[in-house]
Amino acid sequence: MSPALPAGRSGPGGILSYPLGSLLEEVAFIAYYLHWPQAEIMAMEHADRRAWVERISAINQRINADEG
Repeated sequence: MSPALPAGRSGPGGILSYPLGSLLEEVAFIAYYLHWPQAEIMAMEHADRRAWVERISAINQRINADEG
């Protein structure tokens, strides 16, 4: 049996936080290309933010391929 945890605390396992460097890189990337406010990007779920990064990257790759 696990010991009781204080209110608001979770037990072992799971992700405690997303790495700050990766978060800032995603926010900067989206803000640079889409000119969205930082607060709006930070409020997004991680999966949504990653999806936008992937979409923007795909667009950039197509543009660069067309130019080269």
